[in-house]
Amino acid sequence: MTGATNPIELELFRHLLASICEEMGIVLRKTAFSANIKERRDYSCAIYDAGGETAAMGDHMPVHLGAMPLSVRCAMERIRLQPGDVAILNDPFQGGTHLPDITAVSGVFLKGRRTPQFLLANRAHHSDVGGISPGSMPLAREIYQEGIRIPPLLLASRGRIRRDILDLIRSNVRTPEEREGDLLAQWMSIQRGADRLTEVTARFGPRRVARNMLALQDYTERMMRAALAKLPRGTYRFEDSLDDDGVSGRPVRIRVTIRIAGHSAVVDFSGTDPQTAGPVNANFAVTLAAVTYVFRCLLEEEAPFTSGLMRPVTVIAPEGTVVNARPPAAMAAGNVETSQRITDALLGALAQAAPERIPAASSGTMNNLSLGGRDPFRNRPFAYYETIAGGMGASARSGGLSAVHTHMTNSWNTPIEAFEHQYPVRVAAYRIRAGSGGPGARRGGDGIVRELEFLAPCEITLLSDRRAQGPYGLGGGGAGKPGRNSLIRGGKRIPLAGKTTLTALEGDVLRIETPGGGGHGAPPAENRALALS
Repeated sequence: MTGATNPIELELFRHLLASICEEMGIVLRKTAFSANIKERRDYSCAIYDAGGETAAMGDHMPVHLGAMPLSVRCAMERIRLQPGDVAILNDPFQGGTHLPDITAVSGVFLKGRRTPQFLLANRAHHSDVGGISPGSMPLAREIYQEGIRIPPLLLASRGRIRRDILDLIRSNVRTPEEREGDLLAQWMSIQRGADRLTEVTARFGPRRVARNMLALQDYTERMMRAALAKLPRGTYRFEDSLDDDGVSGRPVRIRVTIRIAGHSAVVDFSGTDPQTAGPVNANFAVTLAAVTYVFRCLLEEEAPFTSGLMRPVTVIAPEGTVVNARPPAAMAAGNVETSQRITDALLGALAQAAPERIPAASSGTMNNLSLGGRDPFRNRPFAYYETIAGGMGASARSGGLSAVHTHMTNSWNTPIEAFEHQYPVRVAAYRIRAGSGGPGARRGGDGIVRELEFLAPCEITLLSDRRAQGPYGLGGGGAGKPGRNSLIRGGKRIPLAGKTTLTALEGDVLRIETPGGGGHGAPPAENRALALS
C-alpha cells in the first residue's frame, strides 16, 4: 500500500493489533497465581510504536490504559532496552499510578536493529506489595507506608530473569510465591505479544505495520475532533467531592472546567483541593486516564484506543492538588477512588453540553476491600484484594444496570467457589441491594450487598466512598442511596467508616452495601411521594 491509507487495511490492522493485546491478556490471566489476576482480571495490555505512542490496547481496565503511556515513556527514558529485556516499575512519581499496579515494558527488536521497532506493556494489580497492611491498600499518610516502590529497572535482562531483583521484591511482600508467579506471568504475556508482533512484521513488513500504527492514531484523532465539533462551544463547570481522605474527615473537592472550542477542548482542574494527608491522592497519570476515558465515551462509534484520541484535548492539573499530587503523598486510593470522582465531575460538566447523552452518576467508588492474615487451615500467610460493584447511573435513554463495575474499573468479581477455596473466609451473602438506585423517569441501577464471614482472625482495610452522599441524579432524577459498611459481631451491628482499618475475629461478618446509581428525569407523579418518603 502506498499513498493514502487504505481504509479496509486500516480496519484489519486495528483488529489485528487489538487481538495481540487480548492474547497477551489471556496468557497473563491463565499463567498468573493470584485470584486478583486469574479471577478478577485486574490487568491491562497494550502495544506502542517506536516513539512510545499508543497503537493498540486490549479491552481491559480504563484506569490502567490511559495511564500506561506515561509508564512506557518513563521506562524508555531511564533504561536503554535491549533484546530480551523486560523493565518493571510501580512508583507513582516515576510513571506508575499506585504501588500494587506493577507495569512491565519491553521492546520488540527486528533483525539488525539496535533500537526497538515497537514496545509492549502490561500492568497488573498485585494483591500485596508490602506496606503496613495486607493487600497494600492501607489508610496511609505517606507513600512509604504503602509498600515497596520500584523505579524503572530490569526484571529480565537479555531473556534471563534477574534473580536479585525478584528476590528483593519477594523479601518485601507477604506472599512471595504468589508475587513471583504473577511477575513471571507478566513476563510470559510480554513474550507472547513479542512473538505475535514479530510474526505480523514478518508477514507485512515493518514499514507497513508502522505506517498503519500511525494511521490508526491519526484516525482516532479525527474521530475525536469530529465528536468535539458536534458539542456546543462554551465553558462548562462542575464540582463534586470525595467524602473524605480517611484522615481529616473533611470532603475533598474536585473542580473541573471544560472549554469546548470547535475541534478541541481544554480540561482544567484549577480550584481542586490541595493534596491530602490520607491516601486519596492521584497523580497526573490517573487524572489523564480519567479524562481519556470520559472523552472516548463521547465518540458515537467504537474507536481504537490510541494516543491520537487525546491530541485535541489539553489537560491542566495543577501540581500539589489531589489530582496531581507530589511526593511523599499517600496514593493507594487515588487510582481507585479519586479516578471515579474525577470521572463524575467530568461527566457532570459535559452533561451541560450534551444532556441527552450523559448519564447520571454511577456508584462512584470501587468499594476497595483488602484483607489478610495467617491461614490456619493451609498454614501460610494470605493477602487478598477485591473491588465490589455498584449501581450504574440512568440516562435519558435507559435505566441504569444493577450490580456492575462502572467507569474506571472493568474488573470481574472473584467467584464464590474460588474465593472460599483459597482463603479462610466464607461468603455469607451476595445479592442485589434492592431499591438503592436513584428514583426518576429512568431509575438508577441498584448496588450490591456482600457479607463475608471470617473463619480466622483477619486484618481488614476498607477504602470506599459515596457513604456520606449518594451519586447524583440528572434532569430531575434523584440521587442513589449512599453505601454503608458495618461489622456484625455477636449479632450486633457495628457501623464502620467508609475508609477504615480493623481486625476481624473468627466468626465476625463484614457487611458491605454499595451505592446505587443516580436516577434520570423527574419521577412519575405517582412515584414522587414514595421517592421522597
